[in-house]
Amino acid sequence: MFIPFDNSYALLPEGFFSKQKPTSVSDPKLLAFNNELALTLGIELDDFAEAASVFSGNSIPQNAAPIAQLYAGHQFGSFNPQLGDGRAILLGEVIGSDGIRRDIQLKGSGPTPYSRMGDGRAWLGPVLREYVISEAMQALGIPTTRALAAVATGEQIWREQGALPGAVLTRVATSHLRVGTFQVFAHRGELEHLRTLTEYTIQRHYPEAQGPMDLLRAVCAAQADLVTRWMSVGFIHGVMNTDNCSIAGETIDYGPCAFMDGFHQNRVFSSIDTQGRYAFGTQPGIAVWNMAQLATCLIQLFKDRDAALEEATEIVHAMPDLLEKAWLNRFCAKIGISTPQADDQGLIEELLALMQTDEADFTNTFQALNEGKARDQFTDLEAFDQWSEKWKNRLTTEAESQTVMQSANPVIIPRNHRIEQMIEAAVAGDMAPFERLMKALATPFVETDAALARPPSRQEIVPATFCGT
Repeated sequence: MFIPFDNSYALLPEGFFSKQKPTSVSDPKLLAFNNELALTLGIELDDFAEAASVFSGNSIPQNAAPIAQLYAGHQFGSFNPQLGDGRAILLGEVIGSDGIRRDIQLKGSGPTPYSRMGDGRAWLGPVLREYVISEAMQALGIPTTRALAAVATGEQIWREQGALPGAVLTRVATSHLRVGTFQVFAHRGELEHLRTLTEYTIQRHYPEAQGPMDLLRAVCAAQADLVTRWMSVGFIHGVMNTDNCSIAGETIDYGPCAFMDGFHQNRVFSSIDTQGRYAFGTQPGIAVWNMAQLATCLIQLFKDRDAALEEATEIVHAMPDLLEKAWLNRFCAKIGISTPQADDQGLIEELLALMQTDEADFTNTFQALNEGKARDQFTDLEAFDQWSEKWKNRLTTEAESQTVMQSANPVIIPRNHRIEQMIEAAVAGDMAPFERLMKALATPFVETDAALARPPSRQEIVPATFCGT
């Protein structure tokens, strides 16, 4: 197998990472491979056995530079001064046919110096969950890490549920730089490393940025765009810790994430988010909080820290306006309005309040709005009719509004119960539900499998999702 590595992060000082090879596995078998992404990356696949060996970590490709990256992070608001890749190995980087530099990382590839007593492994369920959901996000047009391969290891690993089949995910990202990457050096007072990281990040992701404050401004804008895209499809990340906050503005680390069925602003799925810190409606505020932590790091690079603090505060305080504007644009499109006005926010919030009262299905309600059947989603018909009259008076032409809504409202999302059913089948050796989901989710704005668009029955509801560690 040929992978055209062109590594840059591994050339940074060794304090940024630890050199680490993956731990080999006993019987690797390729379960899924993303041919379209491989083509973009310039990867030539000769045979499945070789792919299984490489993407399980058993074989190290030529010119790879395997490392585990160092970072820190706030986890549910509490700072951990050293985290790092505890179960992931960055093989290296490639520059794709589109000119974009991307990381290729093995997730679940064994322990590293940052494993913190963990086994460094992943079990099949979270691997397939991330594969499906990350590729669904890509099809929805939402910036995301992507899945290149999933490999079964032939080994059992132990979690709370007992022995489970092991697997390795090959994850692709424009980088794995996080807010936590900046935090580890800022916390240690290693300002030369912090300066090197800042310059590297600017060169790799935001070459138009003129210094640290411009970088902060660019990352704030990217995060505002990302989080409002999540919300527009009912996505709840579940663990918006600073070590899961990508500097590149991509969705990263699909742990206890989920797409809502019944709408509620305070919806939480993560089993470890007992206080609702990362509920659906809190995500914009958490994004601002995360950017404040990045600002705290970057301020250290200035001699005049008072002036830097003032500028950084201004940038972070401007972020709620960015979020509000992006949110309004996305939700206006969902109700067929192409040119938002200030009053439209109230119209949208009124609809969301009606949806929350009935816990109406988020995805299907907006689809029904486009089809003229949204009234069926509500119990207070008078209240909906009153809203509907105001909404129709706001629209320009029916044809234009339908076009706008069709491009903003997916027909199908990776629903929680379907993901769980897919995992259960895969554990039993049946990959057909995985293939079915992947096919339907590749074209989320076109109905190709009506059964997959159906909300869960009461018996099928999955109330909580879990991390894979």
